[in-house]
Amino acid sequence: MRILLIGEYSRLHNSLKEGLQALGHEVTLVSDGDAFKNYPSDYLIAPKYTTKGILNMGRQVIFRMFKHDISYWERGIRFYKLLSKLKGYDVVQLINEAPIKTVPIFEKYLLGKIFNQNKKAFLLCCGIDYTVVRYMLDKKPRYSLMDPYFKDKRLIPEYRYIFDYVTASHKKLHRFVYAKIKGVIASDMDYALPLKENDKFIGLIGNPVVLNNLIYTIPYINDKIVIFLGINRWTYNQKGIFYFEQALDIIRKKYPEKAEIVISETLPYNEYIKVYDKAHILMDQVYAYDQGYNALEAMAKGKVVFTGAETEFMQHYKLTQRVAVNALPDVNSIVNELSYLIENPGEIIAISKNARDFIDSEHDYIIAAQKYLEKWEN
Repeated sequence: MRILLIGEYSRLHNSLKEGLQALGHEVTLVSDGDAFKNYPSDYLIAPKYTTKGILNMGRQVIFRMFKHDISYWERGIRFYKLLSKLKGYDVVQLINEAPIKTVPIFEKYLLGKIFNQNKKAFLLCCGIDYTVVRYMLDKKPRYSLMDPYFKDKRLIPEYRYIFDYVTASHKKLHRFVYAKIKGVIASDMDYALPLKENDKFIGLIGNPVVLNNLIYTIPYINDKIVIFLGINRWTYNQKGIFYFEQALDIIRKKYPEKAEIVISETLPYNEYIKVYDKAHILMDQVYAYDQGYNALEAMAKGKVVFTGAETEFMQHYKLTQRVAVNALPDVNSIVNELSYLIENPGEIIAISKNARDFIDSEHDYIIAAQKYLEKWEN
């Protein structure tokens, strides 16, 4: 089968590509490398000219004056030049509703060309899109990453990009894409729940994870239990990091002889990995029902991760034992969970083993690739 993957997000399409190739399929990936993350791509459409030198200076001026980023046009033009090479595929999958990341009217035109010159098209819901944003804005989930904004509108700079997905122009793009695709697949419960009543929703397939370099280590505890929190200021509120910080302040005073708390914000990568690998417990995010890539990779390496592991997640995978700790937007709940683990270190080892078994059975990239093939073919 010839498969075209358009767009990248947290290396999901790269991992899926490797799984599909291992199963004998021909796969082409077109993306901008997920911006600064610079993931591999067969055809890279990342802006080259408008983000450097004099053109970048002009771009900055235009953005400040009109809130319009001309690098979006460059992405679209670079994709346009590839159209003649992106024909005759059996399956096309979009990483989201705007996988090319150009302006909506140009995005619609380019995707129309892709839909017309290939056989079947599918959409992946693995991040922010119209359906997910509308679901959160209507306050349908018990909690969501929008909660800090609902409480404090001054946080709009951190959330402005989310509102771009409910503009009139993006809504038109959303409707156009849904009219053309055969189905939409969710990568975890955070996206499956908003799609539950959608006629095009064909199921959830867990994020594919390439496990070859993620070596599992049993979390033996010889001295203190090491708890690690890595902070990204841009997603500080959306991940509920302030709940973790408050809980860790309490734990630091409560267990000075039993717990070592490491909080990192600007560590160089090599030092970050040393601290990360040394940790027994990793604090990931609060406003989630399921796990993203950061949590999944940590779980594969044997860490006990505080992340999304809600009832809906447990029920979907028919889990009877914890594979991660469900981190709620409640300081006392986080403190109680940490206290239990510190006082019962055997539970850390149990959850660690459960986590790796879960990743092996539900997130292995070849197993996930086979599930995608079944969805596409049926």
